[in-house]
Amino acid sequence: MIKKVAILANGGDVAGFNAVIRAIVKTAENAGIECYGYIEGYKGLLNNDYIPLTTLDKASGIIHKGGSIIGSSTNTNVFNYKVVKPDGTVTYEDLSDKCVTNVKEAGFDCIFTLGGDGTQKSARDFSLKGLNVIGIPKTIDNDVFGTEITFGHNTAIHVATEALDRLHTTGETHHRIMVLEVMGRYAGWIALESAISGGADVALIPEIPYDINCVVRKIKGRKERGKNFSVVVVSEGAHAINEDYVVKNVRDNGKGVDNTKLGGIGEKVCNQLEELTGCEARLTTLGYVQRGGSPTAYDRVLSTKYGAKAMQLAMEGKFNNLVVIKNGKLDYISLEEVVGNNKEIGAVSGNTKESNIKKVPLDHELVKTARSIGICLGD
Repeated sequence: MIKKVAILANGGDVAGFNAVIRAIVKTAENAGIECYGYIEGYKGLLNNDYIPLTTLDKASGIIHKGGSIIGSSTNTNVFNYKVVKPDGTVTYEDLSDKCVTNVKEAGFDCIFTLGGDGTQKSARDFSLKGLNVIGIPKTIDNDVFGTEITFGHNTAIHVATEALDRLHTTGETHHRIMVLEVMGRYAGWIALESAISGGADVALIPEIPYDINCVVRKIKGRKERGKNFSVVVVSEGAHAINEDYVVKNVRDNGKGVDNTKLGGIGEKVCNQLEELTGCEARLTTLGYVQRGGSPTAYDRVLSTKYGAKAMQLAMEGKFNNLVVIKNGKLDYISLEEVVGNNKEIGAVSGNTKESNIKKVPLDHELVKTARSIGICLGD
């Protein structure tokens, strides 16, 4: 019988973090279980920094709030943590044992990890070190393996769709090509779904390397039919045939995290289309707007379902699993299955041959739907 649990939110913020936290806390309270929250994700685990969470205080009135009431940490790999020495030199050290000691001394029977593939990779690694862990899939990119949808994704689609609605009116008024760059490093779910819901003419996603000439033909074809504007959605991880991702810079956050910061593909596509079509083109980069703000009703319900299910699994002793939606229903899979071939403790997560990111299959119904209604996918 578990008596005391803790929650950590890790990775980029999404709408729905607080709804999950609230659901875990409320379910725990109904069972007489104490609930706490680590501050700033795995960084809080390392610093032994946590606070009590109750529906009489911190976890009250938060279902509609964006962000995370316990913060979140990005690029924090405690298995290869950046340490700055007094003399200014930098080393990378495995501090995971300190985290395990902190958890055990605090008396937590289970840790809930709210995050994407990198967060769940570390969760799996901690499970091998003896911690009881239950993961909950978070990311606006919708790229966590094993689940049909992650919390936060629907809100991001809603924001991108609203942006496309607004860009449509400007493009139509001024006869321009309107390019919208959305998030989606290695998976094009946001770009593809928002293109369909927002009535875009072109959607460029990482899974389908594009030929810019195909896009040009699409835009010129529209112009020949009297359509003097076009709307193009570009995922940040889209890239041309025989070309690599457009990289803004490379960070030094050590081994085990994705140090590549993408950026600039929207500008590249926008400039090329203006030059090759002779039409004015304008770029909007949606950026962090997709992450922030209140969750949609769908994400509030999904997050609540995930949080309640996670707590139920903990009470049943079904640790070291990830809560998922499978065939439209709540389910769970092992964290070992989530990480796939990425078995090395502390190993890199992200777009590697070992990682297990859920990308858009080329035969997916969304791809077929997009093609059926005439959306150009760049091929």
